[in-house]
Amino acid sequence: MSSPSLIAVRDDSHMSSPGPRAGGPTSRRSFTPAQKLDHLAAYEAAISNSGGGAYLREQGIYSSQITEWRKLRDAGVLAGKKPGDRIGRLTPEQAEIARLRRKLETTERRLARTEVVLTIMGKTQELLEDLSRSSRDERPHTKP
Repeated sequence: MSSPSLIAVRDDSHMSSPGPRAGGPTSRRSFTPAQKLDHLAAYEAAISNSGGGAYLREQGIYSSQITEWRKLRDAGVLAGKKPGDRIGRLTPEQAEIARLRRKLETTERRLARTEVVLTIMGKTQELLEDLSRSSRDERPHTKP
């Protein structure tokens, strides 16, 4: 028994769409130092809006590239490079400088957070002392 909703499909063993490499192999993408810095800035802005992964997918960039570019940026390798200049691996000194800069930034953020917390705690203590003084100054209410 055949169903009237089935449609016959012609099989001529030919793909109607070209394959993924129809135009031949593609060349590897490369980014200038300025483009790398732009992508880093845009990615970090996207992270603050919880859209980091979406940005990477849109641009076709891997997170490992972002990690490598951050290391290069933090070591100061990307700054001042012209398009076409070769960017090699970091020297041990540059890698150490980049690591120390990241550690310094983290420590500065923690210090700023600690200062805010100490300010809040100081104000809380002042408020509690004021409340304690005012409760001592008030006379207990007695019924006549």
